[in-house]
Amino acid sequence: MRGFTVVQNVLTALVIPFLAIIIGISSIPAIYLFFKILETGGVESSSFAEIDSISLVEFLFVGMGLGLAIMAWGVTLVIFSGALGGLFRPRLAPGRYPLQSFVTIQWAWSMIFHRIALFFLPYLVPSFIGNMYYRLSGAKLGKGVQINSAHVNDAGSVTLGEGVVLGGKATINAHLTEKGELVMAPVKVGDGALLGMGSVVQPGCTIGEGAIVASRAVVPKWTDIPAGEVWAGIPAKCIRKADGSRPD
Repeated sequence: MRGFTVVQNVLTALVIPFLAIIIGISSIPAIYLFFKILETGGVESSSFAEIDSISLVEFLFVGMGLGLAIMAWGVTLVIFSGALGGLFRPRLAPGRYPLQSFVTIQWAWSMIFHRIALFFLPYLVPSFIGNMYYRLSGAKLGKGVQINSAHVNDAGSVTLGEGVVLGGKATINAHLTEKGELVMAPVKVGDGALLGMGSVVQPGCTIGEGAIVASRAVVPKWTDIPAGEVWAGIPAKCIRKADGSRPD
């Protein structure tokens, strides 16, 4: 539809300055911290006019100030983005929606905040800050969850039980696009399950308690993995049942 394309382009143009504003607001604590550290170290801004006159100690404070300021900016950006992502997350029923529709715009809008968080989120996982981000974004996380990935997409549609472990760069998608449609469906991972490094879980999947998805396996949409089983491959298939036997 030509009309939808026009709307998409206009919204994209509006979103770019909006992203800049979010990044700018998130930098306020970092800017304050940087100048506070310079003040503590006795470094005056006028000193930078004569760089050769700055002492080694002053350089040390400048370096520490920059490092801590960057970290403060990154953490603030991630937390702020998570809060906004949770506030504006789409409350959509599972199903298929036309790709050129208002539903797609709602979904794309919510994903913007995750895109912003990706500036720094990869450096904060696994950690309580990463878990905090996903909770703020709407994910339901049980106790002891370890998420070593910045790729839990559509967090508001993801449930991770107690003790779940996500390996490095494991991806959970509660959406995909195919044949001109946006497919949306929640993903649930049971207690004690493991998603291996680089694995991909598509929308509508249920991973049972204690189940294992092997590294780089791809679990197709709407797949139910029973408790205790091990799945591997592309597409993922059972390679070991819960009782330790191999499937026929």
